[in-house]
Amino acid sequence: MSTIEERIQSQVAENPVMLYMKGTAMFPQCGFSARVVQILSHVGVPFVTANVLEDPELREGIKQFSSWPTIPQLYVAGEFVGGCDIVTEMFQSGELATLFSEKGIKTEAKA
Repeated sequence: MSTIEERIQSQVAENPVMLYMKGTAMFPQCGFSARVVQILSHVGVPFVTANVLEDPELREGIKQFSSWPTIPQLYVAGEFVGGCDIVTEMFQSGELATLFSEKGIKTEAKA
């Protein structure tokens, strides 16, 4: 059985865009998680989510893994990007699209 840190490392490594959130992409259970899902969907990038509400060990483990106290947490190409405020700012400034482009992650922005 792997540790929670190994599980998170594996998820982050295997999924180019990984979002740890409260709820699911179809049914976010907090406004901050919903906002990040909305941004990723608008940018048109494929992403995988993990619902921390279903797994208390994951909920605490992801905070320790990133040294970041809040959920949601976005990882792109294995690197921690940030939470809702950072993702929102990056989206508004165009940095998020640039990041995806630099990491070779295809986007299909919605009009």
